[in-house]
Amino acid sequence: MRKKRILGWAVLIGGAAAAAVWAPLPQEDDAPVSAVAGDAGATRQQAAADKGLVAQLPARETLGRRRGELFPSQSWTPPPKPAAKVAEAPPPAPTPPPIPYRVAGRVVHNGVAEVVLAKGDRVLTVRQGDTLDDGYRVEAINSRAVTLTYLPLNIPQQLPVTVALEDEKPRVAAAPPVAQQPQASADNRPARLRLEGPARTRTGDPFSVALKVTSDQAVRSAPVQLSFDAQALEPVEVRRGGFFADGIFSFRINPSGSIFIGAAGKGAVPADAEFFVVTFKPVRAGATELKLSSVLLQGAAGRAIAHDQPAAFRTAIVQ
Repeated sequence: MRKKRILGWAVLIGGAAAAAVWAPLPQEDDAPVSAVAGDAGATRQQAAADKGLVAQLPARETLGRRRGELFPSQSWTPPPKPAAKVAEAPPPAPTPPPIPYRVAGRVVHNGVAEVVLAKGDRVLTVRQGDTLDDGYRVEAINSRAVTLTYLPLNIPQQLPVTVALEDEKPRVAAAPPVAQQPQASADNRPARLRLEGPARTRTGDPFSVALKVTSDQAVRSAPVQLSFDAQALEPVEVRRGGFFADGIFSFRINPSGSIFIGAAGKGAVPADAEFFVVTFKPVRAGATELKLSSVLLQGAAGRAIAHDQPAAFRTAIVQ
C-alpha cells in the first residue's frame, strides 16, 4: 500500500514538471504596441532590400554542351605507319620566251657592225652591248646569228640570220672592156639610187631631201645610213616615202651627224620610188653635203641587190 502511494506521487510530480516546461512565458504588460509594429515594418524593409540585392546579382551561365565523353573508350592497338612519301620531281628550269625579233639587215658605222632588227612594225638598229626594251641584250653579231641574252634569266639565245649579212657593202664588179661586155639583162642590172633636193636654200628655212631608187628586182628591206654636217644642218623630221607607206619604217638620229634608217616594203619597186624624206634646218651659211655612208638593198630570201654608188647631195646655204 505504501509503495503505491509513493508511485502516485512520483507520477504527479513528473507531470507537473513537464507542464512547467511547456508553459509559455508571461508577456510584459508594459511593452508598447508601436514597438512591435515597428519591428515588423523594419523586417519587411530588410526583406525587400535583400530581394533587390539578389536581383542585381549577374545571371548564372548555363552549362555548355558536353564536348566529349567523360570516360571515352581507348584502343591500345598501335596506329598504322604513314605511307612512305614518293620523291617529287624537281620543277622544270625556267625558260625564256620566244625571241620577238628577226634580223632585217646590217649596216656599218665607223667600222662597227650594226644589225637591223624588226619587231612587228618597228625596226631597230643596234650594236653589240645595246639593251632592248623586252629585256634582251645584244651579246654578239656575226654572219650566221645574232646572240641575245634574256636578262631576267641571264640565258643567251641565238637569233638565226635569215638574210644575207655581208661584211662589206655590195660591190659592183668592174665593167669588162667594151668589146667583151655582154648585154645586160634585167636581172643583173644594179639598182640606181640618188638623193634629190634643192640646190640652194636660206639659213633658217627648212628643206627636204629624198632618197629615190630604181630597181629591176623587188626590194624587201633597205637599211641605210645617211651622213650630214652637224655644224651646218639640224635634222627636223624623218618620214617614210611612198614605197614604204604600207611597210615597216624606223629611224635613229645621231646628233654628231648621222641618221640610221631601217625599212621594209612589199617588194616591187617602180621607177624613182621614194624610200624616205629627211627635212633639215640650215643653221650656218655655206656649202654643205649629204651622202649615203652605208646602204644595203635586200631582195627575196634576204639576197643582197647590187646597186651603184649614189653621188653626194650638195646644196648652198645663203643668208
